[in-house]
Amino acid sequence: MPPGVREARPEDVADIVAMVRELADYEKAVDQARMTSVQLYEALFGADPPAHALVAQSGEGRVVGFALWYRTFSTWDGVPGIHLEDLYVRPTRRGSGIGRGLLTALARIATERGYSRVEWDVLRWNSPAIRFYESLEAVPQEEWLAYRLTGKTIARLAES
Repeated sequence: MPPGVREARPEDVADIVAMVRELADYEKAVDQARMTSVQLYEALFGADPPAHALVAQSGEGRVVGFALWYRTFSTWDGVPGIHLEDLYVRPTRRGSGIGRGLLTALARIATERGYSRVEWDVLRWNSPAIRFYESLEAVPQEEWLAYRLTGKTIARLAES
């Protein structure tokens, strides 16, 4: 894992839920963010967890960002992939490499496990996020407005 990035632990659930609400507020949809800490705990640490999360910590150990993801399967490639459900970095920490660190960690997970892609969606109006993703050489999937890292770009990001 890149420095400051680690797998989420049960004690991170409240911070992640708070950041999900911050993200929903930024996306002008806070009324739609209804997930509870209990739900997130079950999703990440329950008997059959459908999701995974990475967190980024500040030098003081405070959780300042997260990436929540789940495994997908490509019938075209015949192997799993990663769908990044949410990537969020607190506003005071943006531009410091935390988002790149979280995506680098995801690229490494994909590479180590033999997954063929890392993909996600972004709101069309979120220009700062789009510029960030394109700086990583992610390719927009215009008909879905999803982004994907594959092959050499995953390897390049994983090695960075």
